[in-house]
Amino acid sequence: MATFTLPRNSKISGKGRAHTAEGGGRLKTFKIYRYDPDTGENPRYDKFEIDLDACGPMVLDALFKIKNEIDPTLTFRRSCREGICGSCSMNLNGKNGLACTTAIEDLNGEIRITPLPHMEVVKDLVPDFTHFYAQYASIRPWLQTVSPTPSGKERLQSPEQREKLDGLYECILCACCSTACPSYWWNSDKFLGPAILLQAYRWLA
Repeated sequence: MATFTLPRNSKISGKGRAHTAEGGGRLKTFKIYRYDPDTGENPRYDKFEIDLDACGPMVLDALFKIKNEIDPTLTFRRSCREGICGSCSMNLNGKNGLACTTAIEDLNGEIRITPLPHMEVVKDLVPDFTHFYAQYASIRPWLQTVSPTPSGKERLQSPEQREKLDGLYECILCACCSTACPSYWWNSDKFLGPAILLQAYRWLA
């Protein structure tokens, strides 16, 4: 049986902090991974109790509430809030997903939020996408042709050609699938992972 040992500075410490909501209401606890490389301390879990009656319905709303009202040092990525950009990808109760499209009520019990697995962590819930984007660049993700460019007009695409892209173009490069893939965990230096392979096929199709 294989034995894996975590690097010393990646082990979770037991020195997490807790914030309790005042008053009643519908209370929900969020257990959030915290890591700041500038402190030299090991990662920890902080717990935040939120009144859902004073919060939006999505996990991203809860993160905004925590950052704006409780702990401004909480760090995470976000942009569109519509499930289009992929910025807020993270692990929610053990499953990768987007914080902006995941409803709080769909997650049972205490909600544990961590960065995407098996990626270097920049800070808190922000993983380092440098390697992932380098892999994306390696497939040269743009239209490559051997025929000359039509003079004075664009290249036209037929409806039949467009249909071939269904199921391929929707990928938003959030890395949820790649970071959930064991083969990518252990061999990301050689294996491009499902997200990049899908993108490559999108330009071949």
